[in-house]
Amino acid sequence: MLKKENPKKKSKLVNILFAGFITGTLDGLAAMILNYKVNPGVIFKFIASGAFGPAAFAGGAEIIVAGVIFHYVIAFLFSAVFFLLYPFFYNGLRNKYFVAVVYGIAAWLIMNLGVIPLSKITTKPGYHIPVTTILIGMLTLVICIGLPVVFIADRENKKIE
Repeated sequence: MLKKENPKKKSKLVNILFAGFITGTLDGLAAMILNYKVNPGVIFKFIASGAFGPAAFAGGAEIIVAGVIFHYVIAFLFSAVFFLLYPFFYNGLRNKYFVAVVYGIAAWLIMNLGVIPLSKITTKPGYHIPVTTILIGMLTLVICIGLPVVFIADRENKKIE
């Protein structure tokens, strides 16, 4: 006999996938808007350079596609982890907007202090990120990752209650 899939489990997976797609799209659009003077292909080559190093900038469409794929994979991973942790954070903080701020700042810290330094992305020796760039980056992730994931996770958790 065939086993019926748990609809709650399917709903959670659909919501996680939706959150990943939304956050990846919003963050990608934000990167293009904030860097409007840069060709969008260069933005995604920069992302791909995390895996391929500086050689990514000499690549063509395949590197841009790789950058887009990496971008969405990262967005899906952050969205899935934050989505699954939402009940824990909401129970502790009791304010979904504050949770969104914490998510956005955490995402920025993890990417900039963990993922990027461990990647093949190169920076000029002695380069320091300006405070305004840090704040804009954090605010962008609050808006593009924190808020969408919180709204989707909050809606999911209210359905379960």
